[in-house]
Amino acid sequence: MKSTAMRTHMCGELSETSIGSTVSLCGWVSRRREHGEKLAFVDLRDHSGVIQCVVDNDVDVRSEYVVRITGVVRARPEGTVNEALATGRVEVGDCVVEVLNIAEPPPFPIDARADDVDEMIRLKYRYLDIRRERMQKNLRVRAKVNSAIRAEMEANGFLEVETPLLMPSTPEGAREFLVPSRKEHGSFFALPQSPQLWKQLLMVAGVDRYFQIAKCLRDEDLRADRQYEFMQMDAEMSFVSQEDVLEFIGKAVVAAAKAVTGEEPPQIQRITWREAMERFGVDKPDLRFGMELVELTSVFSGTEFKAFAGAPSIKGIRVNASQYPEAAAYGRNKLDALTDRAKKIGAKGLVWMKIGASGVIDSPVAKFLSDSERSSLLQTMGAVEGDLLLLVADDWETTCEVLGTLRNDIGRPPVHEGPYRYVWVTEFPLFVGVDPTSGRPRPGHHPFCHPHPDDLHLLSSEPLKVRALAYDLVLNGWELGSGSIRIHDPEMQRQVFNELGISDEEADKRFGFFLQPFKYGAPPHGGFAFGIDRLTAILAGEENIREVVAFPKTQSGADPMTNAPTPVDAPQLAELGLRTLPPPASS
Repeated sequence: MKSTAMRTHMCGELSETSIGSTVSLCGWVSRRREHGEKLAFVDLRDHSGVIQCVVDNDVDVRSEYVVRITGVVRARPEGTVNEALATGRVEVGDCVVEVLNIAEPPPFPIDARADDVDEMIRLKYRYLDIRRERMQKNLRVRAKVNSAIRAEMEANGFLEVETPLLMPSTPEGAREFLVPSRKEHGSFFALPQSPQLWKQLLMVAGVDRYFQIAKCLRDEDLRADRQYEFMQMDAEMSFVSQEDVLEFIGKAVVAAAKAVTGEEPPQIQRITWREAMERFGVDKPDLRFGMELVELTSVFSGTEFKAFAGAPSIKGIRVNASQYPEAAAYGRNKLDALTDRAKKIGAKGLVWMKIGASGVIDSPVAKFLSDSERSSLLQTMGAVEGDLLLLVADDWETTCEVLGTLRNDIGRPPVHEGPYRYVWVTEFPLFVGVDPTSGRPRPGHHPFCHPHPDDLHLLSSEPLKVRALAYDLVLNGWELGSGSIRIHDPEMQRQVFNELGISDEEADKRFGFFLQPFKYGAPPHGGFAFGIDRLTAILAGEENIREVVAFPKTQSGADPMTNAPTPVDAPQLAELGLRTLPPPASS
């Protein structure tokens, strides 16, 4: 790193090649240890690492003091080398110490021990938490991801364009953050859930290939892979097919992963949404482990077992005894707990079967099955002694969802463990289910996805059967992002709006600024966006995106450091034309 007026080197840069050099270092005192009556060891830390400095014992420096130390690099004496430290073969001696600032004792240790500190305390003092090696590494991993993405997108002819943060409210499937207008009381801006409309307008404007590392906001419940504020790599391109989009986005993701790991990630696999549901029970499948769903409807087509007779779909998963010995050895209490879990997800029940020697089935329902059904079941499932089989009979959606959830509950490793398994999921439904209030279909991704050309004839008659030219990218069971080929024909866009119950008049009112430009020649176009936070968390080996965000919110949506959200005083509310309601009475 380039030297400055106050330092010649970073602490972590020093090595045996530096021996004999006079250096000036700046940083924080990590530890101070006395060495006899005259000398003391000071471990000096900056973001690059730690170096041991030998100072006079009368130098008064304490934990987290900010200091400048000038001295000579020398080899550590024989027997004192610290191989666990990158700089552990050298130290700085003949030191002159300048205290640049004193510090109070920190509320928690600024080292790995802070991992065991309550997260609320870490977030309250986030500026101290970030000093730690783990957080410094994570933020620098994030910077590498951003840099690699930018370089790859620019190399492929994409132009970086910033889009507005204040925009009209739009139906993108999540709750928005609203900003009251001071100039027009009763009117509001919305903060962007994504730059979706803007980037499509950029295609109408002839930009051709756009990208942005964009700040997005959604007022949704927080969890391990979700924050109110998040960053996404947002892209749009004209005159492309779905294949083109997947190729360009795949290159950007691969470049980011390679920049962090130094290794070429495995090829991105591809499956359809239908196949993902049939095999894994979820639309964001984790390919790192087996336990795939098996279709058993034909096995029990003529069964006399009432729970299975006439069921639209019967599926099962096999818990392999050798791979999951704990789960395969579940006792009755845990099996009852699995049954309760299945019911909470939506199943009417769960059938479990333990496979004993010679294929003997131990299950409360075994006596209701014929010999041929038992034999066919074992063969179809590939079951062997010690295995546990879990079966659900219900409609197709329920069997998939329940067994997909149980599969993840039992077998899924932490998201950052094991190999990186990327997968494109394509051909999502254009609509998912029916809104119980309006009786209209609900959009699968958002209302701007282009219907699959082979399904256009079903748009008015059987909309729930229409596939979209929509696709997701999934990594180790986490959805990184979504995209689609867009509707560029204004009449088709109106037709999709109509199916959603959005009249032409309402569409003009809410989306006139978006639909009007399409009359002036919109090119065929498509795009994608993936979460920087999620990708970075996995590459950094973290289970929670809060660990790769500099200043995140807690799971309740609060900021312990600033105490946000905070009340606003009456004059500010009056200026905005707002009044607040009293909190609801506690029951």
